[in-house]
Amino acid sequence: MSLLKTIIIDDEPDSIALLQLQLQKYCKQVSLIGTYDSSVTALTAIKELQPDMLFLDIEMPELNGFQLLERLMPLQFNIVFVTAYNEYAIKAFRYNALDYLVKPILAIDLIDAVEKAAKNNHPTETQIGLLQKQINGEPIKKIAVSTQAGVSFISLAEIVYAEASGNYSVLIMDDGSKFIITKTLKDVQDLLEERHFFRIHRQFIINLNKVKHFNRLDYIITMDNKVELPVARVQKDKLLSKFGGL
Repeated sequence: MSLLKTIIIDDEPDSIALLQLQLQKYCKQVSLIGTYDSSVTALTAIKELQPDMLFLDIEMPELNGFQLLERLMPLQFNIVFVTAYNEYAIKAFRYNALDYLVKPILAIDLIDAVEKAAKNNHPTETQIGLLQKQINGEPIKKIAVSTQAGVSFISLAEIVYAEASGNYSVLIMDDGSKFIITKTLKDVQDLLEERHFFRIHRQFIINLNKVKHFNRLDYIITMDNKVELPVARVQKDKLLSKFGGL
């Protein structure tokens, strides 16, 4: 197996030193070719060294992580963001199918991030742009989802419902198309429930804006695409409350 040429960029030298030790101990497939506490210096080094993977802090002086990446487009390496952001911002990473580590970094998370980064395609300008907007608090309108074929950018407004399929989920779209994504329905729930989505059943999450009819007697909800889905009895009242308790 070829080694992953890797660079760490973080304005905190102690964070660099700790991550370097963790990589040496837990990630033998990583070959660390440079560490930089200046994003300006790192910019030149990345162009010269052409790494396979970058561990990148976002909040840095001179050039923050996003400004650095803007100068390197199109990206020819994988990225693992290192962040101290709160849960709201962390969701933005998940929305955009980008990997991240939260300080202080746990060994199990580091191992998983390296393994995923080795398999993933290079992040696109669209992914980075969406992530930056969402972290800045702009409303989420699109998500990037990892599929078997790569990364697809999906409008939230066009999702009718999501269905569980083992360790995967299937997104059913307005036009009848389907996207199989590598997330459980619980992961999808964590991402979508704040955005007009609601889990009606252990098997289904629906777009509340796509509901056409609810049969109170049979606990069946009909979506705009005429698909009928079961509603768990314990979710009925919560569902109705979403529509003002009709």
